Amino acid sequence: MSEPLTQRQQEILDYLKESQRIRGVMPSTREIQESFGFASQTAAMSHLRALEKKGAIQRLPGKARAVIFPEDLDREEIVDIPVYGEIAAGMTQDAPQEKEGCLSIDIASLGIRPTARTFALKVRGDSMINAHICDGDTVILEFREPRRGDVVAALIDGETTLKRYVLEGRKPYLRAENDDFPDLIPARELVIQGVMIGLLRNQAG
Repeated sequence: MSEPLTQRQQEILDYLKESQRIRGVMPSTREIQESFGFASQTAAMSHLRALEKKGAIQRLPGKARAVIFPEDLDREEIVDIPVYGEIAAGMTQDAPQEKEGCLSIDIASLGIRPTARTFALKVRGDSMINAHICDGDTVILEFREPRRGDVVAALIDGETTLKRYVLEGRKPYLRAENDDFPDLIPARELVIQGVMIGLLRNQAG
């Protein structure tokens, strides 16, 4: 690093590393804001820019949560993530998906653990736009149990969709990130197929 970090910058850097280690994905600026009690996401962004200027992190343009640490650059690992068609970020759709090839991903750039069991789906619809997940984006998901608040690919009563996983008491249901779409409450079954850990923006347009 070219300059020493302030105490708060070091705390944020430690938080980024711990979040990546535990969750396998970098925190959002909103999560940084809430964790440190900043008044706005702009303050969180300012700290990230300061960390970048001092060489403590590197940010990659055009990729969500794309923060990497200089010490990881020598350990870059390219993995092939299978793509299993599309998923509705809108109303649900019938589920069976065939593998449609692979994405070759530098997992360090997305903050994905090398041991993660992952797959990818193309997003169709705009029910998750308030979570900055847009039509045409590609979501990378991990096969694991969801936690409250995770974005998940789910099979609900025989149809698939991409939504926020919500628990009230012990009853799970799915929530859109768009007020135009209703909550989805399972009548019979809710099977989580994967938990979102990364996002590739649709570069078209």
